[in-house]
Amino acid sequence: MSITIASFDGADRVAVDEAYRIGAAANDVDLPDFPPFCRRRFDAQFHTPMPGSDELWALARLDGVPAGYLQLDLPQLDNTDNATAELVVHPELRRRGVGRALHEYGVRLLRERGRKRVLGMAVAALPDGPARPAVGGAFAAAMGAQPALAEVRRRLHIAEIDRIALRAALAEARPRAEGYQSVCWRDATPQEYVADIAYLDGRLHMDAPMGDVQWEPEQVDAERIRGNERALAARGRRLYHLGMRHEESGRLVAWTLLDVGASADWHAFQQITLVDPAHRGHRLGLIAKAENLHHLLTHEPAVRVIDTWNAASNSHMVAINERLGFRPVDSWDNWQLIL
Repeated sequence: MSITIASFDGADRVAVDEAYRIGAAANDVDLPDFPPFCRRRFDAQFHTPMPGSDELWALARLDGVPAGYLQLDLPQLDNTDNATAELVVHPELRRRGVGRALHEYGVRLLRERGRKRVLGMAVAALPDGPARPAVGGAFAAAMGAQPALAEVRRRLHIAEIDRIALRAALAEARPRAEGYQSVCWRDATPQEYVADIAYLDGRLHMDAPMGDVQWEPEQVDAERIRGNERALAARGRRLYHLGMRHEESGRLVAWTLLDVGASADWHAFQQITLVDPAHRGHRLGLIAKAENLHHLLTHEPAVRVIDTWNAASNSHMVAINERLGFRPVDSWDNWQLIL
């Protein structure tokens, strides 16, 4: 068997098509409950990358047949010692050395660029959850990576929401939130709130549990927020935001985001939820998430399920999500390799 690896970029449409087909095949086998692998999202990674991101791509062929791809993201604005990686091998061509060859190729690229650490994620089954292939974690361990942060994906089935219990939870929470007002919007953030959203977004790696992951807080400003919005729009993401405005100061002090992708109108992701530490204890996280769920479903009535991820140790946010009706599906480990 002969394995060849070549770097490529968005100008090589043949390689992009081959990599996309590999990703789609892996998505269908490894995560059958996920939306279809989105072609618009995949293509946008080449022509509209996330701000401050330098992406490197490589395609592996096994006896001339496209067999796997590697995507490396090298942050440029902060965390310049770090990288993240996604390594995907076609399900029909696994256990033939393709993954190891891509790994060695990627490590060489990262060392040439002075990176010291690389992070990647691998899914695994929970004891009472659906079957998941164990190949990702086994491969990461074999390559010398260490598990650095355990996360759990939880799913909310819209048809199973206990609306009476949810209304009761909100009725209990709202008196604690006197002096705060909810503000919702779609897609681009209103200019008057961009600075507040940048501040909250920049707190993510300070406030969320990070385990052993060596990742410094990101320096987020209004320009970076606008760049993120452009990149997500290019991917076809439809964004639903809800912020909690502190009436006395006029600032947004809590923020949550739901989004729907271009490949499936039945599915949404619960993304970031943050509350400024100075304003915690007022149930702002619960109120924001519950009201944004209503905001989403008002405009996206086809949505049937919502997925979200939380660090297994993030007991506060897990409790809010489970009160809304999210239930565990599978485990996602962040593996960290010191180069």
